[in-house]
Amino acid sequence: MGVNLDFYTSAFCDPCILTRAVLSDVRSLVPSANIREMDVARDEDRAREDGVRSTPTVIVRKEDGTEVFRAEGIPTVNQVLVALAKAV
Repeated sequence: MGVNLDFYTSAFCDPCILTRAVLSDVRSLVPSANIREMDVARDEDRAREDGVRSTPTVIVRKEDGTEVFRAEGIPTVNQVLVALAKAV
């Protein structure tokens, strides 16, 4: 599919737990989506490069790296599905 979804989390982040459930639903509907979960403390440089200011943050990119969607907070399944469709 060529779509990348980056999910930034942090320890003790309750909204991250809910976002993880949303992305699990998305993964079951679109198994070809490449969903990567990263911890902002462990992946600090990458989070800084991506301009992550809070968790959870979900970023959907086209295959070429162009960002098409960013959610700071808990996205809905529909928001993520629309973003994935735009990224194709």
